[in-house]
Amino acid sequence: MPMTITNIPEVGHIHALLAERGYAVSETAPDTLRITEVESGVAVQAVLAGDILYLSLTCTVVPRGAVTPGIMQRMLAADNGISTSHFQIYDAGAGKVAVTLNNFCKLQDIGPEDEDDILSCVHFLLVDVITARRLLGDLES
Repeated sequence: MPMTITNIPEVGHIHALLAERGYAVSETAPDTLRITEVESGVAVQAVLAGDILYLSLTCTVVPRGAVTPGIMQRMLAADNGISTSHFQIYDAGAGKVAVTLNNFCKLQDIGPEDEDDILSCVHFLLVDVITARRLLGDLES
């Protein structure tokens, strides 16, 4: 079904869905959410751009030189234990980089399937960060 004015994804709907499922959610900017898993305190950033919800979770912030070819090889290995998310590296300023896990979902009509996709993407990031932090655990800070 093509999107119409009545079924365009809105950040408010996503906010309500996640809050209803027990996450602490705040709107940090237009179309941007901070989603916190209450028990662990792990936070995911979400940005709604049109019909795509982009999710990102910072694993660690380290000096740029700490991300060696060996670490990158582990991050990119097909058998690294992270099958649903992907790593990215962002400049964090002051000679540091943020290593993040990322995922996204394309939303259709914000029906039950989209709600399941949103919840799954958040859950996958929260599960994958455990493996990611173990994988990156020996990065020099």
